[in-house]
Amino acid sequence: MSQRVTPRFFRTSQIRTRAAVLAAGLGASVVMGAGVAAAADITAASGAASAASAVEAQAAAQAKAAKAQAAAQAKAAKAQAAKAEKAAKAQAAKAKKAAQAKKAAKAAAKKKAVSWIDPVKSYKLSASFAANGGMWAHKHSGQDYAVPTGTKVMAAHGGTVVKAGGNGAGDGPAYGNAVVIKHGNGKYSQYAHLSQVDVKIGQVVKTGQKIALSGNTGNSSGPHLHFEIRTTPNYGSAVDPVKFLRAHGVTV
Repeated sequence: MSQRVTPRFFRTSQIRTRAAVLAAGLGASVVMGAGVAAAADITAASGAASAASAVEAQAAAQAKAAKAQAAAQAKAAKAQAAKAEKAAKAQAAKAKKAAQAKKAAKAAAKKKAVSWIDPVKSYKLSASFAANGGMWAHKHSGQDYAVPTGTKVMAAHGGTVVKAGGNGAGDGPAYGNAVVIKHGNGKYSQYAHLSQVDVKIGQVVKTGQKIALSGNTGNSSGPHLHFEIRTTPNYGSAVDPVKFLRAHGVTV
């Protein structure tokens, strides 16, 4: 049997064919690997972009939340400031009202204090209202202030002089020199036993104004001022002068 002989060119052809197939396979693998790598790169890039977008969205959300919180805090602070300002204004108004009331009360007290005064200073009370005594026919019609002759006699309240002069200014010689003043409240004040009269009928006088000097004229046992509060300008209408003055804020 003869030995099978493979032609040389055929073996060479097979080798080349195999090499080509191997090369083709290798090329396909390379191409496939490149495609996979490219796909991996695209996936990675897409993931990075998605992550960046998520971070950006989160940052935007956080910024929006922070802005909203800041706005809410500013609004709350503004409301608190407005409330505090309103409270401060109310407190200031209250303090102002209290100060005005205090000032008004002080002014009223001052006005009341100077509205009526004692007719003389540095005195000693002697014969009192309605007291019995041998120096007058009936009960005593006024309050006596024991003071030296020549002591300044003042109008106990502002008013108009309706009587002035000797003979008790028309009420009788027992009063000596006297003055009667009409006041706006319907009352009259009378000053008697004067050594000097410094006003005349029709003259308007102020509270505390000098109207005469004390003395010992008329039915008097010693220098003093006889003082009356009357409901008319004439004798017989007197009320308790000390009680009256004390009711009007005067310390007698």
